[in-house]
Amino acid sequence: MSRRPVEAPRATALAAFAGLLLRDLRVVTNERGRFLLRTLSQPLLLVFVFTYVFPKIGQGFRAPAGDESFTTVLVPGVIAIAVLIKGIQAVALPLVQEFGYTSEIEDRVMAPLPVWAVAVEKIVAGAVQGLIAALLVFPIAAVVPAEPAALQISWPALVVVGLLAPFAASALGLALGTMVEPNQVPLMFSVVILPITFLGATYYPWARLDAIPWLQAVTLLNPLVYMAEGYRMALTPQIGHMPGVAIYAALVAFPVGMGVLGVRGFRRRVLS
Repeated sequence: MSRRPVEAPRATALAAFAGLLLRDLRVVTNERGRFLLRTLSQPLLLVFVFTYVFPKIGQGFRAPAGDESFTTVLVPGVIAIAVLIKGIQAVALPLVQEFGYTSEIEDRVMAPLPVWAVAVEKIVAGAVQGLIAALLVFPIAAVVPAEPAALQISWPALVVVGLLAPFAASALGLALGTMVEPNQVPLMFSVVILPITFLGATYYPWARLDAIPWLQAVTLLNPLVYMAEGYRMALTPQIGHMPGVAIYAALVAFPVGMGVLGVRGFRRRVLS
């Protein structure tokens, strides 16, 4: 008898969490066309221009070291970019609208859940969408390039990185979404997203930045570096990558750190 008052609220909270998650994923299925367009447009253009157009017109790249093609270097980075952008699109941008124009967040926090759990649900929903985005990029990498990527897949590493990277991206999305006002979204892309993307070791292995030591050190603060190096470790280990311990540690630390920051910001915005 003494356990029932504890279990009932817990069961109700779990059901509410699952309901919110299914609601968010149902929106994705109902907007399949827009989801695919937002998810695939940037990776498709990157792969098409760099790995199809450039080789066809004689402007092909080679890997900075060795004989690997630029396609092999680029594929892990493109997957990482797709996951990062989807995490921000799925979490940060809707949150900005819900806190600003639509006030939909008021409906969510009325669910029988702690406020922090509503924020965690946002992270989980964004991570699921990020995982889908990563899976969608693989066919692009297989079909579009003029020269196929030389993939040497490590399935254990791919599974671990494939699960951790979307959570890092969606946790970053939660943190950004709770800090940015609607009129600051363009500034967020200019000041935060573009530097993260271009300095995220997506077009080159992170180790090649040893020629610019200060920049190599600064980019260690960029979560995209560890996502790209993680996919590189899982898909193209012959190119070289960060030590696996550093990649895994960062891909655990970033979601936790950004998640705590995002949950605090979410509580502050909801309760203010």
